[in-house]
Amino acid sequence: MGLRSFIIPAVDIKDGKAVRLFKGDPNAVTVYGDSPVEMAKQWEEKGAKHLHIVDLDGAFEGKPRNYRIVEQIVKAVSIPVEFGGGLRSFEAVRTMIDIGVERVVIGSLAYQNPEEFRRIVEEFPGRVVVGIDAKDGRVAIKGWLEKTEFTPLEFAQKYDDMDIWGFLYTDVNRDGALVGPNLEGTKILAEHLKHSVIASGGVGSVEDVKKLYGLRDYGVYGVVVGKALYEGKIKLEELED
Repeated sequence: MGLRSFIIPAVDIKDGKAVRLFKGDPNAVTVYGDSPVEMAKQWEEKGAKHLHIVDLDGAFEGKPRNYRIVEQIVKAVSIPVEFGGGLRSFEAVRTMIDIGVERVVIGSLAYQNPEEFRRIVEEFPGRVVVGIDAKDGRVAIKGWLEKTEFTPLEFAQKYDDMDIWGFLYTDVNRDGALVGPNLEGTKILAEHLKHSVIASGGVGSVEDVKKLYGLRDYGVYGVVVGKALYEGKIKLEELED
């Protein structure tokens, strides 16, 4: 696997548009395109091997709002799509799986309703990614608005024995800020967990990607990249496959 395959481009959807937030703030929005579907196709054309789609409206409202757009994305690309944002019920997850999403990212529900979460994992083994959104060293839920008492590792270890795909670790304080990823936090998780970890938040350069790429032996599978791709700081097509 080369650097290009290691990068998972993010397509964040808000009000039907492709956007990025700054540090998870719903009021700090940059619009990068009117068509998330065209954006997704563009990343595939540039060599992406998978996509990370986030329904920001869903994350803040508690249930997916843009599933029609996600369905269009799934039909428009031939690479696997990972989806998160507002998946807080079994029915919401089943809807996304039914429209062709490869993996679902679940965070708040895992914390708030472990029984429902377990039911989802049992129904869709190997297709659930536990979303770990960290803010100031604690796991945040409900669109990053509410902090829990758990550290990322404590939270992750509750689910590591389940038949999940793995974990998505986002340092919210770095997300969209291009200040570099939380290498130490990512490494700690990957080192202590059986399942793979996808990193997210703060990537601003190819050097940042290379540092995370160096943690593959610990169990880091890839990195979700948004703003750095949209602003041309990383050019996917120029990286080794």
